Amino acid sequence: MQKRVINTTKGPEAKGPYSTVVCHGNIAYVSGQGTLDPATGQFVRGSIEEQTERVLENLKLILEEIGSGLEYVLKTTVYLSDMDNFAAMNEVYARYMGPNFPARTCIQAGRLPFDMGVEIEVIAEIPEE
Repeated sequence: MQKRVINTTKGPEAKGPYSTVVCHGNIAYVSGQGTLDPATGQFVRGSIEEQTERVLENLKLILEEIGSGLEYVLKTTVYLSDMDNFAAMNEVYARYMGPNFPARTCIQAGRLPFDMGVEIEVIAEIPEE
């Protein structure tokens, strides 16, 4: 199996020297997504709930474009700029990722790019058609 690099068109474009998605077989590794709204080109700067919703909507767009979806996520890593936002982020995360939650790591980062409050990366299965 070879690695395939995918730069999606529906989600936010990469803001640095990295690929949005790298696939190996039927496993997709999606780079950390932030609060950039692909429709407006602006970062969502509202509450942590609003930011988390934007991040998860971005991941949803990307996964759907490659033939997957949030229900196929195996593992997430959540980066918060402030762990005091953990409970509020969790409420939104649970709505999007439940009821069969993926494995998860959540850490507080010293500072996230573009001063975002949350960033999430995922590993997901691409189901066979």
